[in-house]
Formats: sequence, structure tokens, C-alpha cells
Amino acid sequence: MRRRLYWLVPDAESARRFGDDLLLAQIEHRHTHFLAREGVNLGPLHEASILQTTDVRHAAIGGTLAGVLLGALAGWIYARNPIAGLEIGVGGIVLMTAFGAAFGFFASTLVGTSLPNSYLRRFARDIDEGRILAMVDVPYRRVEEVQALLSGRHPEAAWRGVDPEVPAFP
Repeated sequence: MRRRLYWLVPDAESARRFGDDLLLAQIEHRHTHFLAREGVNLGPLHEASILQTTDVRHAAIGGTLAGVLLGALAGWIYARNPIAGLEIGVGGIVLMTAFGAAFGFFASTLVGTSLPNSYLRRFARDIDEGRILAMVDVPYRRVEEVQALLSGRHPEAAWRGVDPEVPAFP
């Protein structure tokens, strides 16, 4: 289980030193994400991907659940009221449910990639002013250790809290 830690770093050079200290603390590169405004060169730092900057994950979950419910409902209604003598059984309902889940996932992720991450909205002003958001995913047992280490080594970085919900996949 991981937790995502947030810091605001004042500039790219400070962010590079911050990233170096994360590597020294044995935080893998793939568990660090840096978000800066357009045009800022982060060099070797791992930039935040579409998974961190958009609401694609939340949209995918919601769309899949809605698709499952609507597919199952459509299958059940069709099983109760067959059209032109074409009857479906349990297998047909399962197939319609699976199709609904797949379509809901597909459609909602298309929408989700165009929506900014609602959790990161609170950092938008700071990022627009030139600060860099550092997002670090650490094991639950190391949260306090990493926070203390980075706070001590980087007084210029502003601690912005912990997000308790980090997906299991990177």
C-alpha cells in the first residue's frame, strides 16, 4: 500500500536536487512525478503523466460501473421482452453486461483524459506562478521517514500533504 506525498518546489534546479535526494532515499524513479507549467525543462526528472494529470482513473471506474449496471439492466429487460422471437438466456445477459462494462470504460476514459485532475486543482495557481509540484508515492510505513528527510534537506519546499488513495498500479 502506498501513499502519495505532495511538495511544492520553487524552481527547476531545486526540483532536480529534490529528485536526487529521493533517489538517495531509495524511492524508485517510477514513483516520483513532477508537474510544472508548460515550457519548464525538468531535465532527467520523471514528469507527471496523463494518469496523474487527468481524471482518467476516476472516470474509468465510474464509467465501468455505469456500463455494468446499464448492460445488465438492458440484458434483463431484453430477456423479459424478446424482440421478434429472439430470446436470450443468462449467457446473453452476461454478454450484454460485459459489453456495457467495456463500452462504459472506453467512453468514460475518453472523457476522463480531457478533464484535469480534480485533486490537483488546488495547485494550479502555484504551478502557473512557476513552482513545481512533486508527487512522491511511498510505502505507507515510510511516509513519516521520507517526509522528515525531505523537509530537513529542502526547507525551500512547501509540504502540501498526503493523498491516501494511490492506485496499486504505477
